[in-house]
Amino acid sequence: MKNIEIDEELYQYIAANTQFIGESASAILRRLLAFGSEKKVEVTSQDEIISAAIVKTPSLTNSVKSAVIKPVAELNITADNKAEDKKSLANDNNQESVFNFINKEELAMQRGAVGRFLLILAALYRAHDQHFNVVTDICGRDRLYFAHSEEALAASGSSTKPRQIPESPYWVITNSNTTRKKMMLTKAATSLGYGAEDVEKIRELL
Repeated sequence: MKNIEIDEELYQYIAANTQFIGESASAILRRLLAFGSEKKVEVTSQDEIISAAIVKTPSLTNSVKSAVIKPVAELNITADNKAEDKKSLANDNNQESVFNFINKEELAMQRGAVGRFLLILAALYRAHDQHFNVVTDICGRDRLYFAHSEEALAASGSSTKPRQIPESPYWVITNSNTTRKKMMLTKAATSLGYGAEDVEKIRELL
């Protein structure tokens, strides 16, 4: 998609020709210019939503309209909604997904939740070693969950039973119940950029 700048008068003309809330600027121009078939695009900018709201609300005064319409320098007629800026850490720098490092047979061989918990965290570290430090921000009300040393976790509370995440310089508490472990995995995966669907898959591995 290309970005273009237009003056205020043309902007208001486009807004005045909105047929329904959510119609994009691109679709409006295609219709006005009879330029091929209208492509289905998502509403991806606040400008387009405001434009539709204005034309559908004639009672708005000119002063209110002027207040909500952005200057031309900020107008961005595009359908990608800065998708590049919203890339998750899970895909940053072409890093691999945790699922490429999960060995389900090895998980199944573990006798308890602690073993599976550590293997899942190890897979997350292997997939995102450059960003894994974000998990150290995950903590409870009165104790740490992750740290760079056993001593740091031991000092944050009693009976934390710190264990080192395999093949990593990070430690994690292991005396929590399965529900708490799933919560920790949820927060860790979310912090590393995984979406809700993948987070749920990671939780279920436990």
